Amino acid sequence: MIIYIHGFASSGQGHKARLFREYYKNKNEKFMAPSLSYIPELAIQTLEEIIENSQEKISLMGSSLGGYYATYLAQKYDLKAVLINPSCYPYITLQKTLGYMQSFYDGSSFEWRESHLEMLKKYEVHELKQDNFMLLLQKGDETLDYKEAAKKFSEVTLVIEEGGSHSFDDIERYFEQTEEFLQ
Repeated sequence: MIIYIHGFASSGQGHKARLFREYYKNKNEKFMAPSLSYIPELAIQTLEEIIENSQEKISLMGSSLGGYYATYLAQKYDLKAVLINPSCYPYITLQKTLGYMQSFYDGSSFEWRESHLEMLKKYEVHELKQDNFMLLLQKGDETLDYKEAAKKFSEVTLVIEEGGSHSFDDIERYFEQTEEFLQ
């Protein structure tokens, strides 16, 4: 089963999640993209419960903050993970969003606090099992510096494209390659 982990202020109904869900549905493969709490500890707890209670082989996909969570979980459970424009240091990059935020999916609001940034620090991985990761990076990412991820994951299967965006434009071009990696 593939578990897709969405980014900050997004949901399991985001654009990439819907595209991947349709792809795996057409291949008759199990896929889930849960909508997670904005509170890091709750998001990780939910994902750990899904992984620990599954009777199937699990693989992960994570975008942005979801890539950070996927890195932690892949290391903890020795899982393969595809990271899409992942956040490597969200406790730094998300400082600028402190205060009230709106969900990109449904417009609901929540308060992003300093305590949430502190929670994120607990999930940082310093030593990576590089074979477990594939990265998809676009240099045009307007939110994160792709070089941070390229440096941290220097020995993994790595795709770096010119242009693009934080959303990773035209992700569909990599469906088969990501599926092959996760098998």
